Amino acid sequence: MKTMAQPLVIKAAATYIKGQLKGRQPEVGIVLGSGLGRLADEIKDPIVIPYNQVEGFPVSTAVGHKGNYIVGDLGGKCVIVMQGRIHYYEGYGMGEVVLPIRVMITLGIQYLFVSNAAGATNLGYHVGDLMIIKDHINLLPNPLIGPNLDEYGPRFPDMTRPYDPKLIRLAEEEAAKLSISLRKGVYVACSGPSYETPAEYGYFRAIGADAVGMSTTPEVIVARHASVPVFGMSVITDVAPAPGEEEYVTDGDAIVEAANAAADKMTALFKRLISRL
Repeated sequence: MKTMAQPLVIKAAATYIKGQLKGRQPEVGIVLGSGLGRLADEIKDPIVIPYNQVEGFPVSTAVGHKGNYIVGDLGGKCVIVMQGRIHYYEGYGMGEVVLPIRVMITLGIQYLFVSNAAGATNLGYHVGDLMIIKDHINLLPNPLIGPNLDEYGPRFPDMTRPYDPKLIRLAEEEAAKLSISLRKGVYVACSGPSYETPAEYGYFRAIGADAVGMSTTPEVIVARHASVPVFGMSVITDVAPAPGEEEYVTDGDAIVEAANAAADKMTALFKRLISRL
């Protein structure tokens, strides 16, 4: 996809999707990561739009990513959910990775919720923990490189608060009511698709990251470029090996299973948080 064609592709995709919505106006965009598609089952009166039906749209190929937009009611709001995201490691350019987010922005979302399965670099974390993302370190190419799309935001957007403090406070309040314990940490995004070496885990820990994954930060950057408030959550699906641990391996199937096991808690929290907006 050529960079200069990007605005036309965004608008054409948004126009097609809007035509499928029967007058519904999405208020909240949600991105579901690996193994976290269960939230989609909670959506009432869903309209399902496969990515492969949208002209010019990339197709998700990652395990645990079905590749659909789903529009319907969740927590008393009209939501548009990405049941599977697009990753840089799939061979797509950054314009394609963030295309679904820009389409949601064009459709008029007022908030963006992002989720992912992540490995903990913080050795105090455990498999199944939910971590509110309070900040991130982006080691992927910045999706704003190239001609600025002025209709979405400024050339140099502020990233002082990439994850909205008000939404974080509301999430903590709702988690307490549900007796769900939460972590709160920094997420680092790298390209993948290989999992991290022990030395890389140590490096990420040293630069201040609590969890690592292969997604999310480009989506957040384009949302903040357009001044859309963001709430982010990682499901901890594996934990970095302790120094000297020789038997450790990273198992992709186990990661999806761990994400599935924690999905119900995340779904309950997202529903309550969306109802507060």
